[in-house]
Amino acid sequence: METASPNVVTGAFGYTGKYITQRLLATDHPEGQPVKTLTAHPNRPNPFGDRLSVAPLDFDNPTDLATHLRGAKVLYNTYWVRFPRGRMTYDKAVENTKTLINAAVAAGVARIVHVSITNASASSSLPYFAGKGAIEDAIRSSGLSYAIVRPTVIFGPEDILINNIAWFLRRLPAFGIFGSGEYRLQPIFVEDLAEISVTAGSSRENLEIDATGPETFTFRELVGLIAETVGSKSRLVHLSPRLALWASRLLGYPLGDVVLTRGEIDGLMANLLTSEAPPAGKTRLTDWLKQNAHTVGAGYASELKRHYR
Repeated sequence: METASPNVVTGAFGYTGKYITQRLLATDHPEGQPVKTLTAHPNRPNPFGDRLSVAPLDFDNPTDLATHLRGAKVLYNTYWVRFPRGRMTYDKAVENTKTLINAAVAAGVARIVHVSITNASASSSLPYFAGKGAIEDAIRSSGLSYAIVRPTVIFGPEDILINNIAWFLRRLPAFGIFGSGEYRLQPIFVEDLAEISVTAGSSRENLEIDATGPETFTFRELVGLIAETVGSKSRLVHLSPRLALWASRLLGYPLGDVVLTRGEIDGLMANLLTSEAPPAGKTRLTDWLKQNAHTVGAGYASELKRHYR
C-alpha cells in the first residue's frame, strides 16, 4: 500500500513544480514527511531523495491517477504545455488536465491549487490563454475547494524567457524587438510564486490570485535592462511580428528548440502578461539580475530538452 502524502505536486522535476516542492518541504513538512509528485518523467534523477515519492502522471489510466492521489489533502498542479508538439495539442492538454481534476475528485482530494496564467479566458482568441481559461472553468465546476494562481512571466534559476534573452544578447550583434516594444509585462520570481501557491494551499477559501511581480516593464525596457546587466553590445532593432517569428525559427534550428511562438508574440503584444491587481510578489527583477549578472544567459535553456527528451 502506498504511503499517503498530504501534498501532491505535478511536475516536481520541472520548473515551478520544483520550487513549490521545495517550499512544501521547508514549511509543511518540517519533520521529513514526504511530498509526492506525479510526473511524466518518473525515471529522472530525484533531487529531493526520500523526501519526495514519485508516481507516473499517466493520463491514460485515470484509475491509477486516483490511486496515486488518494490520501492527499492538496494537489498542486503545474501541468501544461508551452506549445503544441506532435500529437500534443492545447486541446489535448486541456483534456489531460480535466482527467487529472476528475481523478482528484474521485480520490477525495480536498483542494487543488492550479497554476494558470494572467488573463486566461476560455473565450480568448489565443489558444494558449483559451486552454488555460477552459481549465479554470473546469476547476470552478469540479466541486473541489480551489486556488487558481495566475503568474505572468516567471524568472529565476532555470527560467527560459529571461535567461534566453540574456543568452542571445551575449552572442548576437542585433536583437529583434517585435513591433513597438511598448507592450508591458510584470515578471514574478519563481520562489515568490511558490510561496503564493503554498500559502493558497493552506487556505480553505476559493481564491483567484494574479501573481505578478512588483515591477512593470515595457518589453523594450526589459530587454534593455537585461542587455545592460550582461554587458551586451547587441543593437536593439524593431521587427514586424512576422519577421521576428521567422528569425526565431531560423535561430531555433541549430539549437534544436522552439525559441518563440506566434502565440507568445500575440500574448505579449496584447498586454496579457500584466494585471490591474496589486503585485503579489515582492522580489524585484532588477535586483535579481544584478545579483545573477554573471550566470544569467551563461547557457541556453531548451524547452524541448526540458520537457520532451
